[in-house]
Amino acid sequence: MGYSSPTQSAIRKELNLSLAEYSVFGSILTFGAMIGGITSGLIADFIGRKGAMRISAIISIAGWLPIYFAKGAWSLDIGRLSLGYGVGIFSYVVPVFIAEIAPKDFRGGLTAVNMLMVSCGISIYFIIGTVLTWRTLALVGLLPCLILFLGLFFIPESPRWLAKMGHQKDFVAALQQLRGKDVDISQEAADIVDYVETLQKLPKAKMVDLIQRRYLSSVIIAVGLMLFQQFGGITGVSFYVSEVFVSAGFPSNVGTISFSCLQVLITAFCAILMDKAGRRFLLLVSASGLLIGCILVGTSFYLKVQEMATSVAPLLAVIGMMVYIGSFSAGMGVTPWVIMSEIFPINVKGPAGSLSTLVNWIGAWAVSYTFNFLMSWSSYGTFSLFAAINAIAIIFVAKLVPETKGRTLEQIQAAINNA
Repeated sequence: MGYSSPTQSAIRKELNLSLAEYSVFGSILTFGAMIGGITSGLIADFIGRKGAMRISAIISIAGWLPIYFAKGAWSLDIGRLSLGYGVGIFSYVVPVFIAEIAPKDFRGGLTAVNMLMVSCGISIYFIIGTVLTWRTLALVGLLPCLILFLGLFFIPESPRWLAKMGHQKDFVAALQQLRGKDVDISQEAADIVDYVETLQKLPKAKMVDLIQRRYLSSVIIAVGLMLFQQFGGITGVSFYVSEVFVSAGFPSNVGTISFSCLQVLITAFCAILMDKAGRRFLLLVSASGLLIGCILVGTSFYLKVQEMATSVAPLLAVIGMMVYIGSFSAGMGVTPWVIMSEIFPINVKGPAGSLSTLVNWIGAWAVSYTFNFLMSWSSYGTFSLFAAINAIAIIFVAKLVPETKGRTLEQIQAAINNA
């Protein structure tokens, strides 16, 4: 995901790509992720959480190779599309897998570690992209895919998925391995089995079933959070952060590295706070900070266009960008995925997760593809638009999003259904 930002100038120069062609390359990852999002729930339900991650790792490895050997836009786009498909599967199955294996008191923090690793990956690309060629950077992308593929042979499958599929012996063994060999798992195992047996009596869920009254609240919460996460501007800012700093008149390398380091630090802090401060609190703080960051960046661009306070404008842009990414990392980046993994019952987790992931990546595609064009139209207008969306997000969270910390997945379902 972080590949397109530090490589934009080098790839466009070497392969003679237009702005539109590079915008397609940057954004087509999100189009592939839409396809991955549509199929992710079905794959994860059919062959298991580990099987879905294994397929995603293979597809991601296949995606880096045409980018490395690219001689034109076509090869770049094919590779990026393949990477997008892998990312689309990962973005659903990883938080779901973590939520299903984690103890309730650590579930939020452990699920947040997923986004911490995403932030680390993006940040590492931002930083090493300033010193490595774009082809070498593509080879670097192979390493985590290979490590993941091999590592999956050494971890247990989701106990809840095993219970759902009727693999009683494997379910107990996996749960015992996760909790420790000396831990009494009888009560937790009984709760999971009772819940799964109840769900098995329900008809097999399809995408159209999500409009039923019993699921509608969960769908509105998950889809709404995914829309606000993306239309608040993060994908456009992340994909083209170097160019944003250049446009603001600030050294892109310094700005990008600062942006990357802050993203990792705040995301790590958020992972620690997730099960202490709660989901709602982090979302409200995050959306408020995003609003302030957009206002600061938009003001900077306005001053630059009007040729006012020219010495202050670049500094204001950097402060705004730091507030923006810090705020996003503090809640809106991590928490929607945590909540998505928690609020759906296991019998609809496949189609519901696919829908949520699809909506997220549609938003990511729309923002990443139009970002360069919006900035050409009006740089301060672009960030004013993002500010307005983040203001609406604050109201949405305050009115509709429930607190899920400290509850089992089964208790969360009961609370939402009774609300």
